[in-house]
Parts: sequence; structure tokens; C-alpha cells
Amino acid sequence: MTDKNIDKLTQFGFRFARGGVHTARTMMFAEMEALLSYINDPGAAKSDYIHAIDQDNCLGKRSGKTRQLTYRHLTDLYTLDPAVLLFRALGFFWQRDRAARPLVALLCAYARDPILRSNAPFILQHQEDTRITREAVEAFIDKKEPGRFSKATLKSTAQNINSTLTQSGHLAGRTRKFRTRAVPGPGSVSYALLLGYLSGTRGESLFQTEYMKLMDCSSYKAIELAEEAARKGWIVFKRIGDVMEVMFPQLITDQEMEWLRE
Repeated sequence: MTDKNIDKLTQFGFRFARGGVHTARTMMFAEMEALLSYINDPGAAKSDYIHAIDQDNCLGKRSGKTRQLTYRHLTDLYTLDPAVLLFRALGFFWQRDRAARPLVALLCAYARDPILRSNAPFILQHQEDTRITREAVEAFIDKKEPGRFSKATLKSTAQNINSTLTQSGHLAGRTRKFRTRAVPGPGSVSYALLLGYLSGTRGESLFQTEYMKLMDCSSYKAIELAEEAARKGWIVFKRIGDVMEVMFPQLITDQEMEWLRE
């Protein structure tokens, strides 16, 4: 990926920094769900989220330091800024497709956390009912970047990635993790299509992107869910045979369309 493409995606909310939240935390779905339930206002500003976490302590943290750390992690994962397209779109689909919330959260975290993005595909490539051990994930992480992480960090990172994919429905089990199949909805498929679209993919290829692979379903099923989202008015999806067009008039601003055209 060129520096120009990275700069463009960064404008939409993608992150490419070398580090990531998953060395210390999971995608924090429970905290995110509690926060968005507490705010429950699409027009809320980033400052409202700061105030809710730090001043109102809506997440029930024990100390000011913990509240600030929680806010920092959630910001790293989701931006918490409605001026940023990734978070604005997350809120749009979050409100409209409750059942798909875990996958919507995963998609945003995946786009913003390079450590999750780099290592989740190792787990997702396994067949259903395959046991996924922490040690196997540790070995994969270490093989990709030998010596980068200490043993303690390798362990916590592998545990956090496994926990995130359990929250999203790709794994099951508390101690012994097994590969399961996540359940996408029209909201999560639409969000996956948006991320692919922002990355420069168009047409039928939108159903083959790394984001769509997180949906854990066939292209045929994903197309069905996209058609459902279009019927609900969430996206525009046109299809004539294998020729497909997807648009997001409710989500992408004129300024953002200009960035895409550059």
C-alpha cells in the first residue's frame, strides 16, 4: 500500500501505527455497548464520550486513572469521534442492526488495530470445531515478527485476540477455544462493504475483501444481506447478473467523496 493510500484511509479513521490495543486489551465490546447505550445520541460529540467515561463514570471504573486508560483504549479502537467516517458509520449500523453489533465492532477494531488485523486471519482460516490454543496464536505472532514481543506480551496478545474473536462469535469456549461460525447481519455486511469501498474496491470484488471475510459467510449469503440492507434504505445496492454497484449516500459526505476521488 502506498503512502498516499495510507494517508487517504487515515482520513476515514483507519490506523496503521505499528502498535495496537490488543497487546493490553480486547476489542472491549461490553464497554463499547455500555457506552453507546449510555450516550444513545447519534449527534453526540467526542467530548460527550469523554465526559461520560471520565466524569459520569458510566462504565463503573474504580479510579480516575482506569477511566482515562479505558477512554484511551476505546478511542484507539473506535475513535469515538462522529466526525470520523468509521465511527459515524459504526453508530449508524449499530443502531439499526442490534444482532450484528459484535461484528460491527470487530470490523472497526480490525480497521484500526494493526495487531488484530495482522493476526486474526490465522485463526479465521481454521475450519469449524478446530481447537485454537493460545500457544498456537503466540507461535504465529512470534514467527511473523521474531523477538518483537516478550513472552508475557505474546501471552497477553494471544489471549486478547482469542477473546476478541470469542466476543465476535468466531470462537467459543472459556478456557478451551474452538472455531465457530459468526452470524452476520445486513448491518455488519453493509459496514464490511463500506470498509472495502473506502479501500478502493468496487463491484463484485467488494464481496471478496478481507473485511467481508470477517463475516464468515458465503458471497451468496453476503449478497442476500446486502440486498436486505438496500431494501431497508441503509445502502444503495444495484445488481444485474455479476455486475454490482454499492453506494453509501447516507454515510459518505461530499468532502469524503472528494477524498475518494483524489
